[in-house]
Amino acid sequence: MKMLAKWRLLSVFAMIALVLSGCGEPYLSTLRPAGEVAQSQYELMLLSTAIMVGVIAVVTIIFIYVVMKFRRKSDSEIPKQVEGNHKLEILWTVIPILLLLILAVPTVAQTFNLANVSPMDKKNKDGKTDVLVVNVRANLYWWEFEYPNEKIITSQELVVPTDEKVYFNLKASDVKHSFWIPSIGGKMDTNTDNVNKFWLEFDSKGADEAGGLFYGKCAELCGPSHALMDFKVKALPRAEFDQWVAGMQSVKEPVKAETQTAQEGQEIFNNSCIGCHAVTPANTAPEKARVGPNLTNFGERSRIAGVLDHTPADLKKWLEDPDAYKPGNKMTGKYGELSDDQIEALTEYLMGLKVQK
Repeated sequence: MKMLAKWRLLSVFAMIALVLSGCGEPYLSTLRPAGEVAQSQYELMLLSTAIMVGVIAVVTIIFIYVVMKFRRKSDSEIPKQVEGNHKLEILWTVIPILLLLILAVPTVAQTFNLANVSPMDKKNKDGKTDVLVVNVRANLYWWEFEYPNEKIITSQELVVPTDEKVYFNLKASDVKHSFWIPSIGGKMDTNTDNVNKFWLEFDSKGADEAGGLFYGKCAELCGPSHALMDFKVKALPRAEFDQWVAGMQSVKEPVKAETQTAQEGQEIFNNSCIGCHAVTPANTAPEKARVGPNLTNFGERSRIAGVLDHTPADLKKWLEDPDAYKPGNKMTGKYGELSDDQIEALTEYLMGLKVQK
């Protein structure tokens, strides 16, 4: 009875795990490709799965056939002993080789295709590339996105145009991380001592189905808040992307606070936070000097610190105790205790940092 109860309990847990495996944010799965890279990798997964299932099916059928046909019919009878069949030995050696070739040829072809970043090296007469290039810098535990041709920097939310290749330079500023947008393409490590390069394409149809917002993750264990090192990707039509770029480029000076409370928050920010956070997109500070995320368009983002809802209440919680939401982050204890009035003022100021009117 006890054994039966354990098996029933195990069955319940298995069903719960199966149901929960279908839960999650939209387009946070490699099984819902929304770009050329993701689609090609998805097709390779289907091919490898088909080969694996085919092998299992054939082996199972042969096993059942052999067991049924050549089983011992009586205790006194010994089945015919067969060994050294050269035809069978050749057959089960050649078939795996053929299956590997079927999988290897498209895999190698796609590897070379996805590794082709030569357009990043071609400069026009202005000394810029004709393709969109984004320099990604991974930090504990946030992401920075620099657009060298457009001369703007933002953080935590990557903004890209749809239906065209976007090229990335990937680097880490502290420890190894891994850049991953599951529904757009596979993972790529960010290292401290070298730059990795690759390209992705964001499908407009997939972007429409996802509400224009994709989810990115860090896929390399990097510390206590590794699982919380998220970022978002806004995929826009080219015209809207150009509008966003123009809006960012138009910000030459920090946005001036309008209300009395926001002005107090801006003063607190300038006395404490400005040493780590920039509020203009054309940040010319050296790479290592950019300690915290760029906050130029903070008021327009969809998440706070990549994980909290973008509301004044959640921003206040973050300012009160960042370590409660991202353990080990560099902001914790940086500025000392903030009073309720200071947090209220900072919240109003930061929520007012908007570029798009």
